[in-house]
Amino acid sequence: MRGTLIFSGSSCPALTGKVCENLGMTPADAELTQFSNGETSVRILTSVREKDVFVVQSGSPKINDTIMELLIMISACKGGSASKITAVLPYFPYSRQSKKKSHRGAITARMLANLLGVAGVKHIITVDLHASQMQGFFKCPVDNLHAEPLIARWIRQNVPDWKEAVVVSKNAGGTKRVTSLADALKLNFGMVTTDKKRGNGNMTSSMVLNHIDAILDPIGEQLTDAVDAASETPAGNVTQPVAGAVAARRPNGSSLHSAKSLPSRLRSSTSALDGVDEEGDQEYNDQRAHEVTQARLVHGHIVPDDFESADVSAATSVAGDDPMTMSHASSFFAPHHAALGGSGDAAESSDEDEEILKDPKVEHMVTLVGDVKNRTVFIVDDMIDKPGSWIAAAETVVKRGLAKKVYCIATHAVFGADCLEQLQGCDCIDHILVTNSYPIPEEKARNASKLHVLDLSYLLAEAIRRNHYGESISPLFQHIVE
Repeated sequence: MRGTLIFSGSSCPALTGKVCENLGMTPADAELTQFSNGETSVRILTSVREKDVFVVQSGSPKINDTIMELLIMISACKGGSASKITAVLPYFPYSRQSKKKSHRGAITARMLANLLGVAGVKHIITVDLHASQMQGFFKCPVDNLHAEPLIARWIRQNVPDWKEAVVVSKNAGGTKRVTSLADALKLNFGMVTTDKKRGNGNMTSSMVLNHIDAILDPIGEQLTDAVDAASETPAGNVTQPVAGAVAARRPNGSSLHSAKSLPSRLRSSTSALDGVDEEGDQEYNDQRAHEVTQARLVHGHIVPDDFESADVSAATSVAGDDPMTMSHASSFFAPHHAALGGSGDAAESSDEDEEILKDPKVEHMVTLVGDVKNRTVFIVDDMIDKPGSWIAAAETVVKRGLAKKVYCIATHAVFGADCLEQLQGCDCIDHILVTNSYPIPEEKARNASKLHVLDLSYLLAEAIRRNHYGESISPLFQHIVE
């Protein structure tokens, strides 16, 4: 690649070396140092005049030093008359702060995008942004690559019986990412949700569903009476087709027998099918679907249904069976301190609630939607930072869903504090699959037998080559089935 220079930041020299090796190049020379007071100093030791320059710098534990180093390198190349400067960020820093979470909060990701533009960057190459809408923060083109094709290929080659597996999201905000991988592998998908502010002992149903039942019960009674009356109407009556349609859906042709059966079916996450006759007719009942499983979560772990916690005892003694007290204890009516304008954000990461999840005085309710019994489960998210939500999801699908094996899959292996050690020590987690977009300390990786790291150097190298020659990068998003 004549006329191209690739510089490496201090955060990922090994990844940059692999990228240059794939392109038949060597990293360009630059001197990166710090003064005694922590100031970053950069010296470009190669002529960059009229060259196509790529600066590879990912997030790291010293994230702020990494950002300043990147900005100074871009500014130095701009001052050296480089024709074009492209920032290659496998993990984009501050990507979790892409929205305003409080009235006096800052959209830090947008601020970083502005800083990169002022420094002189003309193009951005990154992998799996936390929120794809962040591309609108930049005034220059952004190539948001995906690690999903690499992950899907690894699954096909290394997971036995992967065609019977289920892809599961550990929170509501990750369902789009999970359904994308499930569609690529043609697998079923599920979801684990956590009621973060459950304060009373009634863990069997949500107050929101009870409120919906109160609205729908009168409608169900009126509809049942109408159907019963229609079934007794003479053949010449215009309502006879209604009765015939209802009778055709039930094997015995009888009318609906319960006034509450319709609301109960409407509130179920999935329809419960208990019987199907020889002609394919389905018989409905009032039971919850078998694919919806609930469990109690105390101190970040699944506990038996008869487990007695101090918080539940205190709440029960105060609230009792008073519906008004229980309704105010429900998370539906409780205001969220971080919700801007009182509205929730579905894309919020569950890693932000780790402290609440680990509080032994607070009990949560976990709901698993999907059938994972005797199946392999892929729990998928864009990054692994804190272990609490991952361990809770893994214990839910194994101890309640009766899954036989669990894979925790993410693109960015942030692994804050002792996250990797806790995931390694969890009996419900069998494998941890990540990429090398974020630098993983060698001693941590060496002691984690469950850890599998995918190499992104080929993906980044091809993106750099296509960017330099003006070729389309669409093939990098395609799944190649071998």
